[in-house]
Amino acid sequence: MVDVKKFSDTDLYGLFEVDIGATEQEIRKAYRKKALQCHPDKNPDNPKAAQLFQELSKALEILLDTSARAAYDKLLNAKKAAKLRTKQLDGKRQKLKADLEERERRAREEATGGYKTASNKTPEELFQEEFDRLRKEGSKLIQEEQELMRQQLQEELRLIQTAAAPSWDPSQHRVKIRWKADKTDTGNGGYTEEILRKFLNKYGDLNALVMSPRKNGSALVEFKQKDAAEMAVTYEKGRLDNPCTLEWVGEAPPATKQKAGGRSTGGGTITERDYESLVLRQLRQAEERKKLIEQMMKEDAEGDD
Repeated sequence: MVDVKKFSDTDLYGLFEVDIGATEQEIRKAYRKKALQCHPDKNPDNPKAAQLFQELSKALEILLDTSARAAYDKLLNAKKAAKLRTKQLDGKRQKLKADLEERERRAREEATGGYKTASNKTPEELFQEEFDRLRKEGSKLIQEEQELMRQQLQEELRLIQTAAAPSWDPSQHRVKIRWKADKTDTGNGGYTEEILRKFLNKYGDLNALVMSPRKNGSALVEFKQKDAAEMAVTYEKGRLDNPCTLEWVGEAPPATKQKAGGRSTGGGTITERDYESLVLRQLRQAEERKKLIEQMMKEDAEGDD
């Protein structure tokens, strides 16, 4: 839980690097700049980042609330005035001043029968009340600010990933599929467009799949995503009884930046994580694929009769 004393002893305007007369818009802008720098998502290795982010949010909550800000300003000005007076006093006079202030405080309490009114409460006490009120009520404004910041961080991450990722033009990196099939084979070696799509869709979405109109045993496919095309070229073998091969049309695309623990293969760089993801997808579809192969084998056998 955030301690009120930390904020009563801190120059919140200095924290945000704005003047005491700063507008709400100026304070919001300064908060976003500071909070983005220390956001836990951007500083996963800094254990103090979360605490600092929470303190900045609480400071913003105080300065955006009219009543709390007024109480804080009064406290800040009182502390500055007291600090200035203290500088002008020597040790003995400082002691006399402290004793006088304590006697005045007790006199105010006695005059009100032990009950404090707004007029005789100290700036510290007034700020404490406002701080406690904010803690109980919560702040939708802060929630909105943090949601905007989350969206901004996601956009920053997207831009970073986009800038870091090599360009991918599916039309320039199509994949050719080959398998054994005689010219006179009306079954085209057991491959149809539907069957090829079932084999290839587990890697990712396809832009297009075209069976060769001129000869059996050949097709052309265009994947939407680069990693899908890379994995298909690397791992797909097609039918068990008539395997197929996949190869790039022309040059292979630039290899994806290799991650830790990854390994490079002929079709590009495939990481162990990619491979594990592929295996899981294949396992989920294993039963369906098994049934598909059995059906194809059965149809082939019936065609031979």
